[in-house]
Amino acid sequence: MHRLEPLRTLFSRPAAHWLSGFLAGGLGVLAFAPFGYWPFFLLSLVWLYHRLQGCSPGQGFLLGWAFGLGLLGFGVSWIRISLNEFGNLPPWAASGLMVLFLLAMALYYGGLGATTAWLSSKRPLIGALCFFPGLWVLWEWVRGWWFTGFPWLNGGDTQIDGPLAGFAPVLGVYGLSLLLALSAGLLWTLFQVQQPKPRFLVALVLGSLWLGGPLLARWDWTQPEGPPLRVALLQGNSQPAIKWKPEAKASILRTYVELTRASYGSQVIVWPETAIPDFLSRVREPFLEPLRREALAQKADLVIGIPFLDQEQGRYYNGLLSLRTWERYAKRHLVPFGEFTPFKAWLGPLAKAFSVPMSDFSPGAAERPLLRVGAQRVGVSICYEDAFPAELLPALPEARYLINVSNDAWFGDSLAPHQHLAIARMRALETGRWLVRATNTGISALLNHRGQIVARLPSFTRGSLQGEIQPRKGATPFVRWGNGMVLGLACLLILLGLRFSAKG
Repeated sequence: MHRLEPLRTLFSRPAAHWLSGFLAGGLGVLAFAPFGYWPFFLLSLVWLYHRLQGCSPGQGFLLGWAFGLGLLGFGVSWIRISLNEFGNLPPWAASGLMVLFLLAMALYYGGLGATTAWLSSKRPLIGALCFFPGLWVLWEWVRGWWFTGFPWLNGGDTQIDGPLAGFAPVLGVYGLSLLLALSAGLLWTLFQVQQPKPRFLVALVLGSLWLGGPLLARWDWTQPEGPPLRVALLQGNSQPAIKWKPEAKASILRTYVELTRASYGSQVIVWPETAIPDFLSRVREPFLEPLRREALAQKADLVIGIPFLDQEQGRYYNGLLSLRTWERYAKRHLVPFGEFTPFKAWLGPLAKAFSVPMSDFSPGAAERPLLRVGAQRVGVSICYEDAFPAELLPALPEARYLINVSNDAWFGDSLAPHQHLAIARMRALETGRWLVRATNTGISALLNHRGQIVARLPSFTRGSLQGEIQPRKGATPFVRWGNGMVLGLACLLILLGLRFSAKG
């Protein structure tokens, strides 16, 4: 029976302990869009660290895993919609794949729980101020690139309208995550320390962080360049279920031509991701050439989402086209199972059953995500790419504004379009650039260089959103340093924690 002793130790805590971790993670979802109650995520982190006290590394892993399951289970369960309704998987298979995905992604939070419990076991105050914030950021960062990455529901995204937002142009979204986790540690410490002087010092540091953000938010890191541009975003509201059917093509093209003509007078007109449901080579002569001549006569530059086909290599790409010059950009970071199917050999029949239209794209090879639109260079991203903070940086500081085209129709009327818009807002804030966001079914929006929504079109409506944007020049500290500074700070906190722990 002694062989079972490790398992008994691992599960020695009552079920309520693991359930509390799950509920704390679920509560954190209220801090993200569309809810925006940012204090809930801070409280979730305080609760998580508190419950990790007295845990073995194994128990810390289970608690962190439960926290991750709650956060992701409530926050990204919309994945099932794309698998079932648009991926043609039966409900049981879609739900099963979603659960497997959540179980796998929650492992990152399990790793956080295990390492935090291990390092903080003897010195919980050092753990709160050094180990927990440093490890939180490192595990979140790893989740953003390991196995192509899934940087969704980053803690820093809860601060797009919060007091810490002013730090985003300096440290980026992971920097906001670091400050949130550090704030949680400070708040936890505030209730543990009894001596007046240490408590005052902790309160002073915590207050400085949360007052420093609004002060930094007043600083303009970039400067206007040239006159404002008149832009129009087209939202055709084409549903994925019919979009790629041959009989729908003529209607979709007619819709976008009508919206384009209603938007003449704008200098830049942006169509959403794969707005044209056919390859460039097939529609260039009969459709795009006449449209190009018409747009040039109206002094309008069109930017169009359209797939490209490389007939020699038998590959096709999810692309963005600047119609005036025929310059194109091919999406570099593809969505697993949406645009390509990983581990096909392992998945076997399940991979064949998953039949999303146009789901075998190849990644583009552009070194810099730049596109010339009119007289200016623009930083571009296609859908999921804007979730990766570092991938836009090679376009800067040359890019004068940003364009993102997306198709969130795959996720229906769920939390996903709202979460994705908040992510795009963070990219605008980090880079100090206006961002033009055109989507197939919503939410299309104009975002200023502070990440604020200037104008938007509601979801599942057809229309054109017109307005002015201001091109900008210069570089924020985040554009210059990328994630390097915040990762260095996270490692420094962990090293300081190890040093202080060794002294004790």
